[in-house]
Amino acid sequence: MEQLHGDILVVGLGASGEAAATYCLQRAANGDPVTVTVIDSGDSDTLWARAQRLGELGASVHLGAAHVAGSYDLAIASPGIPPHAALMGEVREAAVEVISELEFAYRRSDASWLAVTGTNGKTTVTSLLGHLLQAAGVSATVVGNIGTPAISMVDEAGPAGALVAEVSSFQLALTRDFHPRVSVLLNITPDHLDWHGDLETYARDKARVFARQNGEDTAIIDRDDSGAALMIEEVRSQGVRVVEVSIGSIPAGGAGLAPDGTLTLDTVAGGLGLVHRDDLLIKGDHNVSNALAASAAAHAFGAPTDAIAAGLRTFEPIEHRLEPVGVLRGVEYFNDSKATNPDAALKALGALVERDVVMLLGGRNKGAHFGELGRAMARAGARAIVFGEAAEQIAGDLQASGVAFERAGRLPDAVRMAAALARPGGAVVLSPACASFDEFSGYAERGSVFRRLVCEMAEGEV
Repeated sequence: MEQLHGDILVVGLGASGEAAATYCLQRAANGDPVTVTVIDSGDSDTLWARAQRLGELGASVHLGAAHVAGSYDLAIASPGIPPHAALMGEVREAAVEVISELEFAYRRSDASWLAVTGTNGKTTVTSLLGHLLQAAGVSATVVGNIGTPAISMVDEAGPAGALVAEVSSFQLALTRDFHPRVSVLLNITPDHLDWHGDLETYARDKARVFARQNGEDTAIIDRDDSGAALMIEEVRSQGVRVVEVSIGSIPAGGAGLAPDGTLTLDTVAGGLGLVHRDDLLIKGDHNVSNALAASAAAHAFGAPTDAIAAGLRTFEPIEHRLEPVGVLRGVEYFNDSKATNPDAALKALGALVERDVVMLLGGRNKGAHFGELGRAMARAGARAIVFGEAAEQIAGDLQASGVAFERAGRLPDAVRMAAALARPGGAVVLSPACASFDEFSGYAERGSVFRRLVCEMAEGEV
């Protein structure tokens, strides 16, 4: 690995910022001519603890920073800071180049990369793809927006390994050289418009996952999604091999669902059946699409179909993604806390078809509207408890759609109200369609609290 050098500014002391600073400091300890400065506008106890640790390793750390002082060869920016923020403007003035931790990790890595992006389903597909590759004997490590910063694993992965990365539009917006061998685009629906400004910019940033790919690479694109399908011909015109995914048919050279419900790859050797959709432990049409995308990506990377089929049969639902958390008085409870936009909540509703559903909707809105979700709920006869900062906006869209709902203050109130409203044989699903930051540190904490509340209610019944 070539030396790291220069004055590096890490902007934001979240998980990715801490990992990037730690990596740079380790290189400095090994003799690389590099200095590390870290800034964050916050000053919480958690940040102070991180700052102290990094300071002991040799970083210059500034919390509560409203401005950028000095000049730098490279800035590694947190995905949490919008490009239009005043602080980012100063970062761009102070640094020769501004990149994301994803881009930094790619530049420092010798491994092969597979990248998964899309508005919804990224975490499931990334986890499943890693699982399928491991089933095929590949030394695959799952990294990125899924929880483990990529930079923390680049040395461990090495040239023989594969890094399977969940990549967000925030991370992709600040990439230049990032070049995955296999890329996956699942869908593009309105999300994070408060960060990107508009849907066109959001889609353009997502499409950066293909920017450096060429004829030796593969792009997996779900053609059932109108936003993703728009990218197919453009990516193909780059000379990239495009593998289309559909649950409505089996695309030529792609991955699809046979009339009998078998997940199938169309290859030069003919149609290769993998598993029946009923063999999947992850349920719903959206998860059939997710399984097809992951299978196509694993196959493009060289995984044999028998290993892919075995991996599909053993992959279990992940935390906070339509995760079953208990049954109380004949009602099943699902934690879908990672559904932070209306389209994700729509997919949860579709997976619970023919169930009497009570949805918990609320949190902090990211610039979305809830009319389409309301209309789908009305058709399904679903009811709702709305809570949190966005409760009134959601309530207005549900009322306009004729959906029965009740208002709660915070999540614990919403769970108790849902338990009283639910009917035996039905389901209560936390699929908030909003971010969690009005009440929680993130979707994971929100989901964990929901799971605990359900367990406490069940214990109270014993």
